[in-house]
Amino acid sequence: MILDIDTGVDDCLAIAYALGSPEVELIGITGTYGNVLLETGLQNDVALLSMFGHPEVPVFAGFPHARATEGFEVLEISAFIHGKNGIGEVEIPSADRPIESKSASDFMVEAVREYGSDVVIVATGPMTNLAGAIEKDPSFKDNARIVIMGGALTVPGNCNDVMEANISQDPEAADLLFRSGAKVTMIGLDVTLQTLLTYEHTKTWRELGTPAATALADITDFYIKAYETTAPHLGGCGLHDPLAVAVAVDPSLVTLFPCNLKVDLHDPVRGRTICDEKRLNDPEKTAQVAIGVDVDRFLDEFMTRITNMLKEVDNG
Repeated sequence: MILDIDTGVDDCLAIAYALGSPEVELIGITGTYGNVLLETGLQNDVALLSMFGHPEVPVFAGFPHARATEGFEVLEISAFIHGKNGIGEVEIPSADRPIESKSASDFMVEAVREYGSDVVIVATGPMTNLAGAIEKDPSFKDNARIVIMGGALTVPGNCNDVMEANISQDPEAADLLFRSGAKVTMIGLDVTLQTLLTYEHTKTWRELGTPAATALADITDFYIKAYETTAPHLGGCGLHDPLAVAVAVDPSLVTLFPCNLKVDLHDPVRGRTICDEKRLNDPEKTAQVAIGVDVDRFLDEFMTRITNMLKEVDNG
């Protein structure tokens, strides 16, 4: 697995889920911008990998901003939800190791050439690095196995009525991905907002009483508290990014709707993920969109895998 992430709180939980999954060999993390600046996310990645007992996993830098812009600034709402440092304002030990010199897109291309469909790329930020990989190698789109957290097909967006946050960061890149012919599984707000974590869940980690478990509980509690302001009707925080990792491991967790997707690039619906009317009747569907989720089974897997990983870290 490759995680392509903009490491805020739910990306942190996605890392923990991947490391706690015995089926997964995490061969690399590719960093992007979104919840935080690229550089902040990269430093979070190496620090979290060390805290979770896996400093050997390489980290690669991706693009620092969207294709159609010349820079990037973190939105106030992102800082409110994830903390200015991306991990709930929790201070964890920094890791003194360099970021790899190879670019994120180059690493993706080389990994797919080497492993084919045996490697899955789970993208939980903007799709800029994936778009870069598609442009670098024409065969990438034909051989890559991709699961993304992003979009909203049957529910409203979380940026406005139609646009989800990860798609909003680089709509052009997401549209390129969907129209490229690449096989993509979309785990969007349709299902991620049904998978909710509460303080009762994080209490399990806190009771372990170890540094990594306490830090992860503190990081996640910050996120839950932010949701009490931004979405008090939910009663917990959405497990957006870890659900994408979970589906990459076990697709049976969700009900999938096959379709051909696009992203609207014009106002007033810029950033909307929707079926492409020009490919509506094409016999081949290149995307699968999750429209249902086995909430109880996913939450059980989530807690079991991450809790076991935390026990192993602090015992080993």
